[in-house]
Amino acid sequence: MPRCQQFFAKLNRRKVLESDLLSTPLKRCLGTFDLTLLGVGAVIGSGLFVLTGTVARNVAGPAVLISYLIAGLVSLLAALCYAEFAARVPRTGSAYLFTYVTIGEFWGFLIGWNLILEYFVGTAAVSRAFSAYLDGLTGFRMRNLTYEYITGGPWEIDHLAEYPDFFALFFVFGLSVIVCLGVNVSAKSNAILTVLNLIVIVIVIVVFSLHADVDNWKNEGGFMPFGASGVISGAGICFFAYVGFDVIAMSGEESKTPATSIPLSIVLTLAISTAAYLSVSCVLTLMVPYTEIDPEAAFTSALYDVNMIWAQYVVGIGALCAIFTSALSMLFTAPRCLYAMASDGLLFQFLAKVNPVTNVPIYGVVVSGVFAGILACIFNVEELSEFLSIGTLLAYTIVAACVLVLRYSPSLYQHQGDGDELVEVKRKSREEAKFGTLKETFQCLKFLGNYEPGTVATRATFALTVSCIVLAAFMTFAVDAIGERRIWALLLLIALVLLTLMFLFIIGIHHQNTSLTGFKVPWVPYIPAISIFVNCILMMGLNGITWIRFTVWIAVGILLYFTYSIRHSKAALHTISDTEERSLIEQPQNSSDDIQLPSRPAYNTYDSTEEQRHLPIDRSDNSVQ
Repeated sequence: MPRCQQFFAKLNRRKVLESDLLSTPLKRCLGTFDLTLLGVGAVIGSGLFVLTGTVARNVAGPAVLISYLIAGLVSLLAALCYAEFAARVPRTGSAYLFTYVTIGEFWGFLIGWNLILEYFVGTAAVSRAFSAYLDGLTGFRMRNLTYEYITGGPWEIDHLAEYPDFFALFFVFGLSVIVCLGVNVSAKSNAILTVLNLIVIVIVIVVFSLHADVDNWKNEGGFMPFGASGVISGAGICFFAYVGFDVIAMSGEESKTPATSIPLSIVLTLAISTAAYLSVSCVLTLMVPYTEIDPEAAFTSALYDVNMIWAQYVVGIGALCAIFTSALSMLFTAPRCLYAMASDGLLFQFLAKVNPVTNVPIYGVVVSGVFAGILACIFNVEELSEFLSIGTLLAYTIVAACVLVLRYSPSLYQHQGDGDELVEVKRKSREEAKFGTLKETFQCLKFLGNYEPGTVATRATFALTVSCIVLAAFMTFAVDAIGERRIWALLLLIALVLLTLMFLFIIGIHHQNTSLTGFKVPWVPYIPAISIFVNCILMMGLNGITWIRFTVWIAVGILLYFTYSIRHSKAALHTISDTEERSLIEQPQNSSDDIQLPSRPAYNTYDSTEEQRHLPIDRSDNSVQ
């Protein structure tokens, strides 16, 4: 039995954060402007010029702009959760780090392993799209030459591309060289191309507005020809156009002022991206009746019809810039995830080595470039995109759950003085003593009050997540029975909804931790709960082969964890048992208000004023590394 307890203790041990969260071997040189452009470059990719026409023509009609608006609001729910954690823990790792700090090592490893796949696949998918778009502009010469001299014709292998895309392979290698040159080079390259892309978007909006006709929203079925169901279906597709903002959270260790820059950059990224998507979809459907939109080349074909050849080339340049920045952002992020996990001992140590000249995890860049390049060479965009979606949605779900755990857990540790040590902060006031306990109005529910503060809310969060998964699965796979109003389906639906609301109610009747400073998600627990449910719904809509591949990838990760990571984890060096912690907390106090404890700051945060006193940053905007 003790061995079993030790085993589960290892799985649930949480990452110990250093007392100085701003110390890093990476280079802190990214400001709010840099992070925002990095986020915009990652989000506004090929989807703007490709996805808009497809959804408008086949799914939602002119109401595609409502689909984008709904998708943007749903993405905002996840973005707010990311922003709170990224501002509170300004380290490289994104969802991996947030989970490791809040829930435990095993779950953190699975999320990190999942993020690695997401970034590899994302880089490959966007690189393949770049190659395909460029090939289309040149009359598909690259594809035809490959057929003629290498493959002798299209491949006929299930789930693989029709031909090996060697241009996409070498394109990824070229991106790897840019990333290896340093964060300044990567950020400036991204900034130039993102600004150019935004200029192209403005030109497109102006040109299309000159040919707008409001009657196109009134004819052929009106503004919503596919009804509300088409709008919702379109929102589910458009949601993936917003994927990529987590690159900002992953860059927390290279931000000058993470407490303020990261939340602001995430919100600005979504605001700019949503404005671009809404404006472009609006002018497209005003200029061209949705029934006449070419889903493969909506903008270029529309310009061709009005004999504006010069504008076609402008759109082509904008699309290439958008795809390039999206690929660069993905490859920029992948090695930093490898670095974060390797630094914690969960992946091989060579991945944590940082080049002393460029301050970049070089080996991580090389590994990311090789794997992403191979994927881009042999898989097509559709297969890669499906694989990307499930990883992103799972990460969004876990981060939202982590916010609930953080908000309803007592803060035992925080920075004091000059930040060189972590000390226990005695809960001196009555308000501080309430964190994670039942509210006074609900003290009659004594069976919920017999636990350590935060325990019930944490368990209820886990139960809420599971119930959301079950409810989403039932609503997806029993939709016909629900639509036909079969008694058993309606009763089961009502039972699952009530069960989910019950867990949400249990979380809400506990006191939140109000001592947390910095950016905080509003309307907790409702926003994180809605985010969890929506992400689960979208995950259930993915096809079966995607789930099978995902299961295989997770199985490989679990094998790696139990054969390597669990034995090399650095968290074992700092682990302190709950019993030891409790005994230290309950020690009688004599001469001091504070007791120094072994550092196990599961929810260690920092004061943003520390940035001004301790932050080793490079304020030279002209330096290139």
